[in-house]
Amino acid sequence: MIAIGVSVGTHCQPCLTVHLGKARELKVDENEIKVAIEVGYMVEKGTLTAMRKHVGLVLNQPQSNSGACCSDSNSKCCG
Repeated sequence: MIAIGVSVGTHCQPCLTVHLGKARELKVDENEIKVAIEVGYMVEKGTLTAMRKHVGLVLNQPQSNSGACCSDSNSKCCG
């Protein structure tokens, strides 16, 4: 079920086909499959919202790289 949700959230059509086929082979209830797909949609919506917010912030800032992950040697988010 997780693989189905992840496939939807990452837009991987071949993955969804494979995982959906396997779930049906295992006789997983169609309602459970639909729930996994809905969770994938929710994750996708959350990541899209976060990216749109980030793009807005980046576009409204001067051309500095401050705060961007891995943009400079002082970045703390990448280790």
